[in-house]
Amino acid sequence: MAHAQSAFDQSDSDASLRRSLWRKLRKVAARIPFAEDLLAAYYCAFDRATPLQVKVTLIGALAYFVLPFDAIPDVLPVLGFTDDAAVLAMTIKMVSSHMTPEHREAARDALAKF
Repeated sequence: MAHAQSAFDQSDSDASLRRSLWRKLRKVAARIPFAEDLLAAYYCAFDRATPLQVKVTLIGALAYFVLPFDAIPDVLPVLGFTDDAAVLAMTIKMVSSHMTPEHREAARDALAKF
C-alpha cells in the first residue's frame, strides 16, 4: 500500500474534493456495491501518470458522487446511489484502460481499513 499511495499526487488544489470524498465514503461504503470501483477511480484520477483528459473525466464523476445535488437524492435507501453508480460505471467504461492493477489494489487496501 505504501508504494500505491506514493504514486498518487497529493496537490492542494483538489484537497476539498478529496476530503469530501473520503468523508462521504466512510459514511456509505457498506451501502454501496461500487465502493471499490469508486476508490479505484479516485486513485487513477490522482495518479501523476494518468493523462489529463482521463483525470478530468474521473474527477467529474467523483465530484458528482460527492455533491449533495443529484438526480436521485442519496438519502433514499437503495435508489439514492443508482445515479451515482450509473455515472461512475459509464466513466469507468470510458477510461478503463487507464485504471491499473495498482489503482485497484490501493482501493481494496483502503476499503479493508473501513
